[in-house]
Amino acid sequence: MKPPIGRDTQLCMSLAGRPGHFGSRFHNHLYEALGLDYVYKAFTTRDLPAAIGGIRALGIRGCAISMPFKEAVIPLLDGLEASARAIDSVNTIVNDGGRLTGYNTDYVAVRGLIERARLAPDTPFLLRGSGGMAKAVAAAFRDAGLRAGTIIARNEAAGAALARTYGYRWQAELPDAPVPLLVNVTPLGMTGADQDVLAFPEPLIAACDIAFDVVALPIQTPFLERARALGKRLISGGEVAMLQALEQFILYTGVTPTEAQAQAAAAFARG
Repeated sequence: MKPPIGRDTQLCMSLAGRPGHFGSRFHNHLYEALGLDYVYKAFTTRDLPAAIGGIRALGIRGCAISMPFKEAVIPLLDGLEASARAIDSVNTIVNDGGRLTGYNTDYVAVRGLIERARLAPDTPFLLRGSGGMAKAVAAAFRDAGLRAGTIIARNEAAGAALARTYGYRWQAELPDAPVPLLVNVTPLGMTGADQDVLAFPEPLIAACDIAFDVVALPIQTPFLERARALGKRLISGGEVAMLQALEQFILYTGVTPTEAQAQAAAAFARG
């Protein structure tokens, strides 16, 4: 049983421009299940330096970082772990006695999913998107040894820069020629204005082997629903969300939940 909140309770938190509830529900569910004297709370801020100073001064154990703070937070930290250095982007801060270290568990999660899929290094893929999450995905693909990638982004400056940084090609529009692996790193299919939009046209989905969508809400986007109906292998944003949050939980607490406990926490967080 989780101890009642008291003076020894460890606080973990998140900072986001638009705070959500997944992290709070995921972490607090596991604290309860594992009897850990921790509590997790989501915040936003208009004063990032003061917020990071508060983490240090108040002994807050860990902090998840979301847009628009993932790059702006770097000069405020004492160091970066390899996952954050790989992409110059932080989504997790760990406080060890006042020393703040930045990590990127999005990168760790995507890298793990790629390795689990056992993709050959010469597997061609299309990566649609050029934002912050696209950087984590492109870096994870590069570091997993996948070389034959094309970045699809209408924003030439962002798309070409992303492709150049990670050794891939760039083009503005989707090609007609099929590829085995399609990766969506855009908001297409996400709950909201674009929730009914397919991230890739039907002919490309029909010809692919693996459909990978980083959108986590909903878990089954139109892209993944169509790919599932066609019998394709799927990698979902729900898997990315769970694995990155699980990695954060382990960094903060030093405790590794079972697979069943992590899945239960993710299901609760999505509820």
